[in-house]
Amino acid sequence: MNEIQILLVEDNEGDILLTLEAFKELKVNNSVVVVRDGAEAIEFLKSEGQFAGTKLPHLILLDINMPRLNGIEVLDFIKKDEKLKRIPVVMLTTSSSESDISECYEKSANCFITKPLDFGSFLGVVKSIESFWFNVAQLPRPAA
Repeated sequence: MNEIQILLVEDNEGDILLTLEAFKELKVNNSVVVVRDGAEAIEFLKSEGQFAGTKLPHLILLDINMPRLNGIEVLDFIKKDEKLKRIPVVMLTTSSSESDISECYEKSANCFITKPLDFGSFLGVVKSIESFWFNVAQLPRPAA
């Protein structure tokens, strides 16, 4: 697999910038598409509206607390859809709530990570995501 396509679903501009900066600093061969709420994520994944003709990502980084549709609702949509359910979803959120963690795994999240507050620790988290999902795990090819 040459370039990893990542969908980042995040409404916080600061977290978006941190995530993009961390991937840039790690020099990961990837393409990151950012959508800013759950409804936009579903539109992207269905290749509708402004996202008509887009390809499915190899990996989804999904926040929980977002406007319109929250990350748990988006996760539920993804994992119930035959075309989308095999895309790995990493919940990358500020939440450390036991109920959020449980609900995400019940809805088949592949991983739950609580975002650290400082950039150095956040870089470490992104590095671990990069190391595992891009170097250790075998990602499925996106469905056509």
